[in-house]
Amino acid sequence: MSSIGAYLRNLPHAGIVLSLVSAALLGCRGDYHDCPAIPPARRAALPRRLSETGLFVAKDKLAPDVRPYNPAFALWSDGAEKRRWIALPPGGVIDTRDMNEWIFPEGTRLWKEFRRDGVRVETRLLQKIGPREEDWAAVAYVWNAEDDDAEASWEGGTNVRGTPHDVPAGDQCFGCHGGRRSRVLGFSAVQLARTASDGTVDLPSLAREGRVSNPAPESLTIPGDTVERAALGYLHANCSHCHNQARPEADGPRCYDPDNGMDLRLLLGDLGSVASTAAFRTTVHLESRRDQMRKRMGSREYDVQMPPLGTERVDAAGLAAVDAWLRRY
Repeated sequence: MSSIGAYLRNLPHAGIVLSLVSAALLGCRGDYHDCPAIPPARRAALPRRLSETGLFVAKDKLAPDVRPYNPAFALWSDGAEKRRWIALPPGGVIDTRDMNEWIFPEGTRLWKEFRRDGVRVETRLLQKIGPREEDWAAVAYVWNAEDDDAEASWEGGTNVRGTPHDVPAGDQCFGCHGGRRSRVLGFSAVQLARTASDGTVDLPSLAREGRVSNPAPESLTIPGDTVERAALGYLHANCSHCHNQARPEADGPRCYDPDNGMDLRLLLGDLGSVASTAAFRTTVHLESRRDQMRKRMGSREYDVQMPPLGTERVDAAGLAAVDAWLRRY
């Protein structure tokens, strides 16, 4: 989470300002920064300390059921170093009948660790706490000075542990995660469509272990040349959880409902060519939309920037990748 929310909350009549700002952001309805309070039952579902979540059995020693994974396309977080893990419940199988929106079994846990300037700052937990698609809870655990445990930080914080890194409040997590039916970002068919040589989870290993109900197609590749694949992958990882035309209707924790003209997802049924992708169809032929993408990706002004949360520094490499693609049209 960037300092945008903190800045806005300190302004006079902050609620009015926040509403106006969010309305200006690509036609979105609702508020990016003030999210509904987390119900007490959801808070109670997650442990107070990271050491109680089942990630480690000892200092930095992973529990036997915890598996590392690396998405093919990463989310920009101001250059933070990240590690990611998942633990499925015993015998749990991911419902992959809809290969674009995996539905995870109750008890699924995903963690993501952030380091800035060599300092381990936080580890986020996303946990399926019930049987319904929307039954998820999330919180960030902030590491202590001894670096031997981390404590749940429901209120978040800015410049945590002497770094420029900001930690999101618990009620802000679903500003992004609420945008997809599965609520999970980064662990999907598109993101795991590779053969991992480093022992991390990939699509073939999930199929071999019987962890998916329907195996993914063997020839799952992103279309296009190097420039096109880089841009499409970047937009999918950094933008599509908000900018898509299939946000879930079911009740659940989230902050807002974008009024989306763009759809930046990479959908398995659209990977036959670049021209068939949702990103191509909804962006490249509209000059005003291309210009807005460049402007917002290249800004960190609070009422302009995209993404609006989680970053205070422009991703120069990501912007260059998208711009190189857009310049072709």
